[in-house]
Amino acid sequence: MIDPRAIIDPGAELAEDVSVGPFTIIGPDVKIGTGCEIGSHVVIKGTTEIGRDNRIFQFASVGEDPQDKKYAGETTRLVIGDRNVIREFVTLNRGTAQDEGITSIGSDNLLMAYVHVAHDCHIGDHAILANGASLAGHVQVEDWAILGGFTLVHQFTRIGAHCFTGMGSAIAKDVPPYMMVSGQPARPHGINSEGLKRRGFSQEQLSAIKKAYKTLYKSGLSLEAAIEEIEAVQPGTDKLAHMVEFLRNRTRSVIR
Repeated sequence: MIDPRAIIDPGAELAEDVSVGPFTIIGPDVKIGTGCEIGSHVVIKGTTEIGRDNRIFQFASVGEDPQDKKYAGETTRLVIGDRNVIREFVTLNRGTAQDEGITSIGSDNLLMAYVHVAHDCHIGDHAILANGASLAGHVQVEDWAILGGFTLVHQFTRIGAHCFTGMGSAIAKDVPPYMMVSGQPARPHGINSEGLKRRGFSQEQLSAIKKAYKTLYKSGLSLEAAIEEIEAVQPGTDKLAHMVEFLRNRTRSVIR
């Protein structure tokens, strides 16, 4: 299961059934769970924890030092969940002491070739980052978000659940849940209706989200007034409650 040409530090902890390809390097503070497949020429280092049934393709760099001039060798972590697919040349950096010291990736995500996830980012579950998508430091990507190819996300920005970003989008403001955005800078283009239907959203929920979109983007209300109106809507409350929470806890201004 482990190619003899791989270099694995004795301090690394690998489950018995982990497979490792030739010329891969795994450092001393790495833990890899059962069922993982690590391709050739992969480098995994730092304090990195990888869950079960992940597949990491050739030439990926996992757990490297953060690309931050403030980083001074502190012990920080990268934590990866289960059943993720990490394709060729993906780069995943650990956190920094100036934040919580952790970069985290949930479960069931697809990170396509050349994706970059910088220090202190947090990705939820079931997200897709297409080829060349790049997250600057401290970015949060919620569950089921899809980032189109070469999407660029500014530091400290949040991407809401079930969002869809068009190819080449430049995002410097928070994107509320369920939205479609594209452009440089990114602008809203309705809700992600097809994605929501595929995930089982009811017609009542879709109608409530569409109404919330119109309130937020078409009513002419201030952001705070729009939030108050969305919060007062009754149908689809379970889904709109997350949107309201997201808007109230925004880290930057919101795409409008």
